[in-house]
Amino acid sequence: MLHQPIALSPDLLRLQNEGYEIEIRGGYILVKNIPYVNSSANVLRGILVCRFEATNNVANKPSEHTAYWVGEHPCHSNGVKISAFENPTGPQNLGDGIQVDCMFSAKADYRNYYHKVTTYVGRIAGEAQLLQECTPCTFPLIVPDGNEESVFCYADTASSRAGIGSLNDKVAGQRIMIVGLGGTGAYVLDLVAKTPVKEIHLIDGDVFSQHNAFRAPGAASGNELEQKLSKVQYFHQKYNRLRHGIESHAVYLTEVNLNLLDGMDFVFICMDSSPTKKVIFDRLNKNSIPFVDVGLGVVMQDEMLTGIVRMSPVTSDNFNQAVKNISFSDATADGNEYATNIQIAELNSLNAAMAVIRWKKTFGFYRDASCEYYQGFSIATGEMIIERPECSN
Repeated sequence: MLHQPIALSPDLLRLQNEGYEIEIRGGYILVKNIPYVNSSANVLRGILVCRFEATNNVANKPSEHTAYWVGEHPCHSNGVKISAFENPTGPQNLGDGIQVDCMFSAKADYRNYYHKVTTYVGRIAGEAQLLQECTPCTFPLIVPDGNEESVFCYADTASSRAGIGSLNDKVAGQRIMIVGLGGTGAYVLDLVAKTPVKEIHLIDGDVFSQHNAFRAPGAASGNELEQKLSKVQYFHQKYNRLRHGIESHAVYLTEVNLNLLDGMDFVFICMDSSPTKKVIFDRLNKNSIPFVDVGLGVVMQDEMLTGIVRMSPVTSDNFNQAVKNISFSDATADGNEYATNIQIAELNSLNAAMAVIRWKKTFGFYRDASCEYYQGFSIATGEMIIERPECSN
């Protein structure tokens, strides 16, 4: 299947986004799984075939009004042949494994292939829909062909439907690192994995345990928990189903392996507060690698949880200001209830979303009119606290 003409042609991309199963093969466009009625008034599935014309892989306006069909001749819901577009031409071999059974002729000035396909399909499938609930829009699995370079195991049709492919290109090819795969880091991975970054490096030396399952995306099985996989192994297995380029490092990031940070385009620091953070930050600042540090400060008060969800983006320009808001003390020694593994997945996911939005702002995916070096969400009041310098954006 040739995906490039589909991706470059708005009319073909619209067909694909609406769920039509289309394929470009040997100079023809095949629209598969079209419901139709045969002469026995049974609903079957056929293939509409149109000659495909393109310039530089972009579809032209169709020059022919005719189309071909694989299957019995479509009929009305009562089994009477649809004669409005009937053509006496019999079966033909069009090459490239395309054997058609009949030809249609519905004269019209088709604006594009979307117009042509939906016109024919509407007449054919409409009769089948009078007999049973069915649709030509089957939303088939779309996988990259051998000529495409993609980090995904199957096509990102969500981005094409939303029309944000050019925005995704702003982070395509990046090398991202997530330091710490606790609750927040796991949600960061969940969000970043769905972008076209080239590599995602996971760093954590801990085991994925039962308590982790309650503050991580997805649903871990009991069998997976019994395997006592490292966190990086567990999440690599999960997200390797979606994409390529996930690199696992089952270690803690310390002074002895800071070289793992080198060459990254952006780093998410999702680890507990500790003196090691300062060493990590200095290495990133020395190499001019932008990063974001996240954290939760949650305490019990009157039998309720309260506190702050924090995100601190750091660049070479704001380093000295940003690090003032970040603690380098031992997290287990400051009374932070979060260190006891309270299950607060909604705060983890919020923290991750704040961090990923900030990353995307850094590279122009989102408009940035804030340039903040600190953002905190107050659980009790719902207020967002922002500290920022003057920003000209």
